[in-house]
Amino acid sequence: MVDRGRLIEPGYPGLSVRQQCALLDVNRSSMYYTPEEETKETLNLLRLIDEIYTKYPFLGTRKMVSYLDRHHACSIGRSRVRRLYRLLGIEAIAPGPNTSKPHPENKIYPYLLRGVEIMRPNHVWSTDITYLRLTKGFAYLVAIIDWYSRYVLDWEISINLEATFCVDTLQRAVAKGKCDIFNTDQGSQFTSHDFINVLKKHEITISMDGKGRALDNIFVERLWRSVKYECVYLYEWNSVKAIRQGVAGYFDFYNQERPHQSLNGKTPHEIYFS
Repeated sequence: MVDRGRLIEPGYPGLSVRQQCALLDVNRSSMYYTPEEETKETLNLLRLIDEIYTKYPFLGTRKMVSYLDRHHACSIGRSRVRRLYRLLGIEAIAPGPNTSKPHPENKIYPYLLRGVEIMRPNHVWSTDITYLRLTKGFAYLVAIIDWYSRYVLDWEISINLEATFCVDTLQRAVAKGKCDIFNTDQGSQFTSHDFINVLKKHEITISMDGKGRALDNIFVERLWRSVKYECVYLYEWNSVKAIRQGVAGYFDFYNQERPHQSLNGKTPHEIYFS
């Protein structure tokens, strides 16, 4: 297996950076990362809110303002918290103001999985995006997971929230197989024509979470908790390359070695390929 976290060399003999990225399945934009020009105070707030939200994902912006003031002596306005929520790409799990907004011209599909029993691998896949903190900036992680086995089928890191890195990840996943139903939230990345067209091309049924209901995609939410508490929060990450290597190693561990209580102690790899 090719290690997508390896160093890409601009002067590698005979191969351009574009060709190396294509061979390694790496998003080329992340090779030219410049840390976001955010103040140290803002980066600290992003870290704090990310940790609080990961623990208490039901906190909307109003409750987050109160929580920060009461438990961290941090008094900031709700408008600023809203901006930080947008940077983090998060929203409360309870119905309320929606921060994961579709493009107004893109079609929204109904949620198809309420009450559906998932009986086998490749019945349902789903995806989502989460924030990754760096020492002097941040990036975003997208992953595609098989609901039945919890197996992470593919993933990518990007420095922005454009749809391209999500589409690229989906294309790699469906090149190796396909599911019956693919579930996402209503974010513009997943309602984009390019993303939807990949699913239609492979005749995959599309399902989308109800507005403001992150628990409709609960398995990905649980994955993010594992990634953050067992990988991201344990170290300081100085670059996209460094966190890419860390995430690559973690997902290998998660898929191949980490036992899941919900899988009777087996690993996602054992269940997915059984």
